[in-house]
Amino acid sequence: MLPSHPNVEIAVVYGGDPALVEALNRLLPQLSDTALMLSAQKVGEILAAPGNTLFVARDTEGQIVGTLTLVVFPIPTGTRAWIEDVIVDERVRGRGVGEQLVRAAIKRAGESGARAIDLTSRPAKVVANRLYRRLGFVRRETNVYRYAVFG
Repeated sequence: MLPSHPNVEIAVVYGGDPALVEALNRLLPQLSDTALMLSAQKVGEILAAPGNTLFVARDTEGQIVGTLTLVVFPIPTGTRAWIEDVIVDERVRGRGVGEQLVRAAIKRAGESGARAIDLTSRPAKVVANRLYRRLGFVRRETNVYRYAVFG
């Protein structure tokens, strides 16, 4: 078990179940209005992907109220890590859930040999951006490009 906020338990998910699929499908629209609903098979693929670690935050009743995906991968310049899809249920925001998820990911990335952790966050996510800066993330002067592959 990982260190937790007094009212939240942070854990790594190793296997999918219907409750996890339901929770992810409940939380994803709070992150993106274009996110597609996940099937049990897709959740299984995410969990099985090399380098992926899915963290969840559970409240005292065991309900998943937050999630974060850490991706760690080797490249020629060293081991890299990315934090993706940080979602905290709007009902519990402001209670330290996001911080606990990010701290757990930082710890795991360090244990995996990553020299740095990258993430992106939209400017409109003011609270999230403030959290990342407070935890030591530094805004980089870089361009982020995306090429959309359809099909």
